[in-house]
Amino acid sequence: MKHAVIFVALAIAITATMDATGYADFSALILAPLMAILWFLEKFSRAEIGLKLGRPGDYGLAVLYPLVVVGAAVGIAAMAGEVQVADVDWPKAAKNMALLTFATVIGAMITEEGFFRGALWASFKKGGLNNTQVLLWSSLVFGLWHLAFVTLAEGYELAPAFVPIFMLNATLLGAVWGTLRMLSGSVVVASVSHGVWNGIVYVFFGASSTPGVLGIPEGALYGPETGIVGLALNMAFLLYLLRLWKKGSGG
Repeated sequence: MKHAVIFVALAIAITATMDATGYADFSALILAPLMAILWFLEKFSRAEIGLKLGRPGDYGLAVLYPLVVVGAAVGIAAMAGEVQVADVDWPKAAKNMALLTFATVIGAMITEEGFFRGALWASFKKGGLNNTQVLLWSSLVFGLWHLAFVTLAEGYELAPAFVPIFMLNATLLGAVWGTLRMLSGSVVVASVSHGVWNGIVYVFFGASSTPGVLGIPEGALYGPETGIVGLALNMAFLLYLLRLWKKGSGG
């Protein structure tokens, strides 16, 4: 547990420094060596770290999550008349979505997922925490790790009023991917979900306060990461996954 606390502090401190000094686009990369060092120090097996393939159904859930949440958010925004699609270059949007999804799946496996749902997860487990406690603490830390990005990173900052909603959403995202990790035993599954999420959300809704191709201006209301609608949808899907996990664990 001592290692886990130290490495969380290092991850947050180094990332915050990079976000504040113009290196926000590369700040997640620091998680790769931190994951590797923590893995080496605690001598985890590949299974403990989550480096194994899940079942086909696990990947179905992984992809279903972003499709359902983002699809519902788009539908709600469309009913409110906030979606502007007349000038969308759909082939370009699809290409960008595919590229971002692929890059995130690979990148997340050795950075965010590899660290938070891999090495840190295993360290918490080794320290004696049960699955519920590991899920809670890893999700809270994952949310906290994102704070510097939306407050210090030039070009990505959110208005102060929107930061609390984003932080809650980031924590829920961590809990969703953590629950997928519990259900499947695999960070690969969580990484696929993370990749599809980023590919869809950042192309269609944009990053932070910058709108995506749908031109939805009120990200604080409709955004899957920045909005109240997203908060409700993320919570609903998390509860669904927790119910599946509880049923599968016999709880």
